[in-house]
Amino acid sequence: MPEQKNPFFDSVWTRPPRSRSGQPTLSREQIVRAAIELLDAEGTGGLSMRRLGTRLGSGATSLYWHVANKEELLELTVDEVLGECYVPEVGDTSWRIGVSIATQGMRLMILRHPWVMSMFGTKPTIGPNAMRNGERMVALLLAAGFDGVEVSHVSTLLNSHAIGSATTQAAVTTHIRKAGIDARQVVEKLEPYLDAIAPDHPQYDRWRRQITPDQLDPERMWEDSFKFGLERLLDGLELWLSRQRVADTSTPTETA
Repeated sequence: MPEQKNPFFDSVWTRPPRSRSGQPTLSREQIVRAAIELLDAEGTGGLSMRRLGTRLGSGATSLYWHVANKEELLELTVDEVLGECYVPEVGDTSWRIGVSIATQGMRLMILRHPWVMSMFGTKPTIGPNAMRNGERMVALLLAAGFDGVEVSHVSTLLNSHAIGSATTQAAVTTHIRKAGIDARQVVEKLEPYLDAIAPDHPQYDRWRRQITPDQLDPERMWEDSFKFGLERLLDGLELWLSRQRVADTSTPTETA
């Protein structure tokens, strides 16, 4: 009895290239870019091979030259947008600045392409762009002094911060855009309600009134909050590294 395929590990990257005769009318790059445009506009629910073929002025059959199905296409789009993230190489800058650039790049990429959040974890992220970024991140963290599984822990921690920050911002932005207003208008519309309930929440009200109007700008708050959290994470990691170095130098070596 043939072994049943596991859909999680059945990846476009682990299969040999599709073999077709003749000449394709569209390149894989054209198909992937058009798919990303459709995903940006309508999310994963708005993407189908038929709709993509119409967008490209070609039948869906032409798309199957490069991809077997929508799942394969989505894997290609995920790796393509991950290629927008930049991870500096070791020696270009300090490890702290390097991982800051990488983490900020991940957040900004998600804000440009919110649909990608629903794709994380559905397949192994092993495309060429993902692996290049992963290679550089590992190199940065190893050079900083992290070792073994610590590298995975640090990378997960930073990615979680980027994804968490972007998830909240993207959700709010998407919904208020549908309502035809901007984030600042939302804040203004809530002011009368918050004033009315202030007596029941005196500490919250006191804190709210300490914040200046320009600090209440949602775009600025999202950006500042992300940077604050990232800097505190890096502070903690740097402190942990320094303590590990002290512990390593103070541990007596065993003699044979």
